[in-house]
Amino acid sequence: MKLSQAILHEELALFDKKFKDAVKSQVPLLDRIMRFIVNRKGKQLRPMFVLLSARLCGRVTESTYRAASLVELLHTASLVHDDVVDESLERRSFFSTYALWKTKISVLVGDYLLAKGLLLSLDNNDFRVLQILSDAVRQMSEGELLQMEKSRSLNLQEDVYYTIIRGKTASLLASACSAGAYSASQNEELAEKMRVFGEKTGIAFQIKDDLFDYGNEEVGKPTGNDIKEKKLTLPLIYTLNNVDGATRRKLIYIVKNNNKDKEKIREVIDIVKQSGGIEYARKKMMDYRDEALAILNDFDNAEVKKALEELVRFTTDRKF
Repeated sequence: MKLSQAILHEELALFDKKFKDAVKSQVPLLDRIMRFIVNRKGKQLRPMFVLLSARLCGRVTESTYRAASLVELLHTASLVHDDVVDESLERRSFFSTYALWKTKISVLVGDYLLAKGLLLSLDNNDFRVLQILSDAVRQMSEGELLQMEKSRSLNLQEDVYYTIIRGKTASLLASACSAGAYSASQNEELAEKMRVFGEKTGIAFQIKDDLFDYGNEEVGKPTGNDIKEKKLTLPLIYTLNNVDGATRRKLIYIVKNNNKDKEKIREVIDIVKQSGGIEYARKKMMDYRDEALAILNDFDNAEVKKALEELVRFTTDRKF
């Protein structure tokens, strides 16, 4: 991401200041938690997509910075709430908000972040940007609930899988790119084109996460973690739909009843690898990546296009 960080050096520095201002609170406990969250935020991948999408379609404006802040606020709120739902004690190799402040405070912190994001847009009349990103929140919630519903039966078809990840993962990145484009151009056609670009990138990003569950690299979560949580990822879905009936029943039984047994999880991973599930998922990931990159050919700004291409390739080449 060196090129993206280099050409956005000034914008990212200003965004960082604006984001810190956006989360400030007069309540001492809340302000302390906000500082904890801000100091441990990730790579700013989504704000970079917002800023670069704006640069590709025009120029970065104050509305762009607010859109980037709103994206980061919504993303952070979703992570705080996810840690409560998953009872996760770690986030990015640090204690999670849930680990330090438990359920009630964590839920309220997530709600606070959502409210701050809404007010940031409403107070500045960024109604279209707010509409774009509010739709992402709806899709994220629907995607998570659909996954919970379908995972209970372990009878998930590939088209349903894409519906789930399009909502729970890709929608926020799609909306980030769309909001960035609209903030710079007020052009609905450009905003939609960048939404599709972000959606395809987001789907590739999620498939990469799926693949981590079957690898041996240190990726910030234990190998087989999705299997333990009964989450049906693309390599497993492909395997379930392409093995014989006896093997399928065996896999379903293990995931339902032996998903805490390390040896059984290893058995599932081995069957997925032998069945071609890893290769299939990797090919699908590359297809979505290439479809996203093809959209950039419709634009002229060579430097920004190269930076966006770098970010897209990061989503599929990353090691964690």
